[in-house]
Amino acid sequence: MESLFDDGVAGQMEILAINELGRLVRERREQNRQSVRQAAQAAGVSFATLARVEDGSQPDFVTFMKLCAWLGRPPSSFFQPVAERPVDHLEKALGHLAADPRLTSAAADRIMSLVKDMYSVLAHAPKPAVALDMHLRAASVMRPGVPERLVGVLTDMRQALVTKIDKGEL
Repeated sequence: MESLFDDGVAGQMEILAINELGRLVRERREQNRQSVRQAAQAAGVSFATLARVEDGSQPDFVTFMKLCAWLGRPPSSFFQPVAERPVDHLEKALGHLAADPRLTSAAADRIMSLVKDMYSVLAHAPKPAVALDMHLRAASVMRPGVPERLVGVLTDMRQALVTKIDKGEL
């Protein structure tokens, strides 16, 4: 079982690996040769809660933090980034219509059909992005992970410039 969490960055989601937490709790308990009750007491959580976590249930925040401390692992080690797909605004709008409790299914279908028709007539291909110069003076204050993701882009840009210089194009 996995749960999705928004990390606060627009559109970025992370998965909480609940099964990994349960597996590690069980392993630690067995390594220490403890019963569920003894391990729960050592971790500072209830017996029933520890048993549920071992079985794959999602703990509340306080329990999660206590179990991380008991395991000696940072909470961040249980989060994994989720691969993202591009936002489809039409799909998002249709999803809102379909989920609206004030609309009957027939009414929602009719409105969605109209929206799809209007969208296909009025929407056009996005304009190409305008190239902008940017300065990385603020690189030291970027969120964790951003510099690592920029390395590939900047390396490719450098290689392209070197190639153009070698060919005499610059």
